[in-house]
Amino acid sequence: MIDLTIHPDRLARAVKRARERNIVIPTFKQQKDPTLIPDRFKAELRKVGLWDLNSRNLFRITWKNEPTAFGGGFGGVNYIEFPKALTGVDARIIALVGKWFPTGAHKVGAAFGCLVPRLVTGQFDPTTQKAVWPSTGNYCRGGAYDSALLACQSIAILPEGMSRERFEWLSKIAGEVIATPGTESNVKEIFDKCWELRRSGEDLVIFNQFDEFGNHLWHYEVTGHAMAEVLEQELRPGETLAGSVFTTGSAGTIGTGDYLKTLFPESKVAASEALQCPTLLLNGFGAHRIEGIGDKHVPWIHNVKNTDMVMAIDDESPMQLIRLFNEPEGQKYLAEMGVAEVLIDQLPLLGISGVANLLSAIKMAKWYEWGEGDVVMTVLTDSMEMYASRLRELTAERGEFTGRDAAAAYHQHILGLTTDYVEELTYPARKRVHNLKYYTWVEQQGKTFEEIQDQWYKPDYWTGVHEQVDEIDALIEEFNARVGLL
Repeated sequence: MIDLTIHPDRLARAVKRARERNIVIPTFKQQKDPTLIPDRFKAELRKVGLWDLNSRNLFRITWKNEPTAFGGGFGGVNYIEFPKALTGVDARIIALVGKWFPTGAHKVGAAFGCLVPRLVTGQFDPTTQKAVWPSTGNYCRGGAYDSALLACQSIAILPEGMSRERFEWLSKIAGEVIATPGTESNVKEIFDKCWELRRSGEDLVIFNQFDEFGNHLWHYEVTGHAMAEVLEQELRPGETLAGSVFTTGSAGTIGTGDYLKTLFPESKVAASEALQCPTLLLNGFGAHRIEGIGDKHVPWIHNVKNTDMVMAIDDESPMQLIRLFNEPEGQKYLAEMGVAEVLIDQLPLLGISGVANLLSAIKMAKWYEWGEGDVVMTVLTDSMEMYASRLRELTAERGEFTGRDAAAAYHQHILGLTTDYVEELTYPARKRVHNLKYYTWVEQQGKTFEEIQDQWYKPDYWTGVHEQVDEIDALIEEFNARVGLL
């Protein structure tokens, strides 16, 4: 459960800070349905850029932003459908688009779900404490951005091997940026830095995306409802949601699959990871290049008992495909293969992990032999906006991307995608993955044996978290009323 204990003195200071900084906090209900946002805030947003450090952009933490960089309003959910001409499978594959969030990634929502409950209960004092955001990339960007909008000091922690664009952006937003050794799979080094900060005596709160249930809850509520709306709009007679698949960084987004199962009980939920670090699949280790995925552990907030499949994607495939999707020769070849120009123009909306999610959806459809009438859902966490340097690095390393390279990438890494490195989880297999949590969370991070058992055996453990959303919304509304700006 998310701790919602009230701390009156610190809450009073948080209210005063919000009043001084003209801050109003949106509810989960407003993030799901922006028509509930007061008209005067919508009017103010007409003069605000999507990434501006303006507290009104808190209301743009939604999947329903108008896809524009400045002054946009709200509409339907932003999503893309990938046709057979690209995927090679008959099943329909649909992905929500994360680029049109502030910061260009949906992790700004996950960070909101972690920070705001602490802020509106007084558990976090923005006048005296710093918010620490440990991450493999986008989450610490989202946390630093949310902190800036909520007038909080922040510390961002991420591996030194992440893209240059992330560090350049964070240097302008976060109060402090700490680079830890390694790349995407070096999560323990991030955790070790958090323990070092705790022992420093500095007054701070660590918002660890891997164990913060606000991350899971935000995706269950906001992303889950967004996907449900797309399905309501897109499902044709005789069609159904067959499954959803998510690469597991913090395992927050996979909470969306938990929500979809309440609407489509027969649907499958799959967790995907990099073949070079197959933690869920093979209890493995290693390093990889699918930026934004954290590995070598099972996140505390992953409801493994509700996961039907684990799979691995070779990290060479996304690296080849970001070239295919973004280089002129790649786009030219896709057009020759019958991919519509309107879709080719949208392919830069897929960042590296977004490409991995697309490949995971194709692999899932092939495994289950899904075809006409079956729909697979996934997400595009971010876009190529944060990875232009990776394209330059690939060109320097491998040379210019040619038409022959494009043909090889398309036929090998999409049409030739195989169903190896896939496991359907039986009950004992799910428990095997769940039990891996013990070594990270109980032995190293201070969780209890009793709670890891509750996660598996207690029927209302996860539903209890989901039921807290109305209470959190009520606390947000009470906080805003005390601030007095509505």
